[in-house]
Amino acid sequence: QVQLVESGGGLVQPGGSLRLSCAASGSIFSINAMGWYRQAPGKERELVAAITSGSSTNYADSVKGRFTISRDNAKNTVYLQMNSLKPEDTAVYYCNAIVKLLHLPGNYDYWGQGTQVTVSS
Repeated sequence: QVQLVESGGGLVQPGGSLRLSCAASGSIFSINAMGWYRQAPGKERELVAAITSGSSTNYADSVKGRFTISRDNAKNTVYLQMNSLKPEDTAVYYCNAIVKLLHLPGNYDYWGQGTQVTVSS
């Protein structure tokens, strides 16, 4: 009913920048919180950053001051601008959205397919 399509991952050198995008489509009435999570090999998935429909944001301590999350409500899209990237930022990054659907009560949790970010020289 809802698809999240991510883009923008890739290989970047330490100190470089990348911008991730995630567009939601489908039977969407409204989107509450949207966020980015990441999972490195052998580690659990962790929250990187989240943003509410009112644009309140929350960041993991490890990315504060380097990453910026934003959203375009008209396009149902969330972005993650990543600056000053470090090798430890290497992971698969997943988009998440809490969605209120058309014609159904309640909120539903959706995930993107993931996009690889590799920080290496």
